[in-house]
Amino acid sequence: MSRYHLEIRVKPRPGLLDPQGKAIHGALRSLGWPEVDEVRVGKAIYVDLDAASERDALDKATAMCRKLLANPVTEDFEVALAGARP
Repeated sequence: MSRYHLEIRVKPRPGLLDPQGKAIHGALRSLGWPEVDEVRVGKAIYVDLDAASERDALDKATAMCRKLLANPVTEDFEVALAGARP
């Protein structure tokens, strides 16, 4: 077994309402960045886990997203190996 450091990015699906992103968008424009076209707010989750291989680690993290970390109705997710743990 090896230890893997994974980064999971969860974001709202395109076209769905994102009130937090809309509020940040408005604030950025009012603070002097009118060129900002759209803001979407998601979350990054970092997971350290032991797995037999890189593929196994990615598969486990994907299963975690499907069961708990992402809402399949309103969110998409991406799972990737992260760099060395800080």
